Amino acid sequence: MASALYAEFRKSSPKVTGGLVRMREETFKDSAVAAKYKILAAVAIVVAMKCEPCIRAYTKMAHEVGATLEEFVEFLNVALTEGGCPAEQWALKAYQVYKELQQGKRIEEDVCCKLEEIE
Repeated sequence: MASALYAEFRKSSPKVTGGLVRMREETFKDSAVAAKYKILAAVAIVVAMKCEPCIRAYTKMAHEVGATLEEFVEFLNVALTEGGCPAEQWALKAYQVYKELQQGKRIEEDVCCKLEEIE
């Protein structure tokens, strides 16, 4: 349902709704800084900002690009340092998602946080 609704909205607003997808494609590729570290930085930011759909999406991306648990935890520590006590609960959500990915569980992302273009 959400996917169909987003696809309809996307057709009504292709330049704006597609902008996030295009930004991610450009931002999260290897360049002067390896994609893995940019994705891990994004994890820290979305944890500090308390965006659960983004936490699932970027945690999944981090796992897919080979971020180790140790690297992941260090970036969660950055989020905790900058986000204080409230960030701890959100870091735990990210940690849980990472552990589930390690166990082979499938993590669904919200439509707005999918990296690929929706037609």
